[in-house]
Amino acid sequence: MLTELVSGIEQTLTQWLGYTPTLNEMILIPMVPVFAASFFLEWICMRRRNGTWSAGRGEPFYWRETLANFSLGAGYYVSGALMNLLFVSAVFALAWNYRFFTVPINAATVILAFFVQELCYYVFHRTSHRVRWFWCQHVSHHTGVVMNMSTAARQSILNGIVGTWFFYLPAVLLGFTPELVLGLLGANLAFQWFVHTESVGKLHPWLEWWFNTPSNHRVHHGRNPQYIDKNYGGVIMLYDHLFGTYQREEEPVEYGIVRQIKSHNWFVLNMHEMVDMVRDIMAPGPIGERLKHLWKPPEWDRADHAPIHTWPVEVREPERFRDGSAAGAPAL
Repeated sequence: MLTELVSGIEQTLTQWLGYTPTLNEMILIPMVPVFAASFFLEWICMRRRNGTWSAGRGEPFYWRETLANFSLGAGYYVSGALMNLLFVSAVFALAWNYRFFTVPINAATVILAFFVQELCYYVFHRTSHRVRWFWCQHVSHHTGVVMNMSTAARQSILNGIVGTWFFYLPAVLLGFTPELVLGLLGANLAFQWFVHTESVGKLHPWLEWWFNTPSNHRVHHGRNPQYIDKNYGGVIMLYDHLFGTYQREEEPVEYGIVRQIKSHNWFVLNMHEMVDMVRDIMAPGPIGERLKHLWKPPEWDRADHAPIHTWPVEVREPERFRDGSAAGAPAL
């Protein structure tokens, strides 16, 4: 029955997309109606709870914000499919051809692959916050100033271009099939839709310690100084505990980024950080210092250069160290 279902999904998506989808796409694309339905139920739940069309803590479901979220999600799906078709699938196939081992697929190795994929995701996610080149694609996800399930759709068209796929190649080189790695990643991302919400409070402490819960993920989206660059886990929080990036939700979360872009424009939300980074690099100064904008943290400023903001921003900087690290943020 399961094999027939998977085969049916693959055939349907192949006819629709015009190419054979990855397991990642076979998980995420059919989940779109589920995502939409859960967002609607969340909206109804929060209205009944508060007596108004509002989310938790009195924050409204801003319709401009929600439309921006879904438009960014649509761009992410289309650009992801295009990147897979053009080169990403070929890169994974090449890595598979040069793998060091071949890991058989059984219950034990799927569990092992889950923890390997989670580690890859953790490294990707943490790097996306601490290296500006990768932050250029991830920043759009964090520019939302309210938290509801549609925030999970707030993704970037730059994922394939900046190379987020690179972080999962080690798992393939170790011998886990690309289909398994990308399938687990798809399940990871699907799970995260449901943690972008204020409709669920804190869960049992055991669940909060082990899993990426709504409470843990609200912390991740906060620009409160103690919340910045915390809780990178996708499904589990194991690696946050191991590497010292775990933070419990304590005070109310203020969502957004410390240099908050003031726009709902689709192009601006996708490209503002990349445009600003390129302009920072092109600004006068020693070439070695200018190039550091590529790999330094997003908040790093070089001497005698004022950060360039092409579009209006609201700046609320946390205390920083001289090397550009945010207070409390572990450096890579």
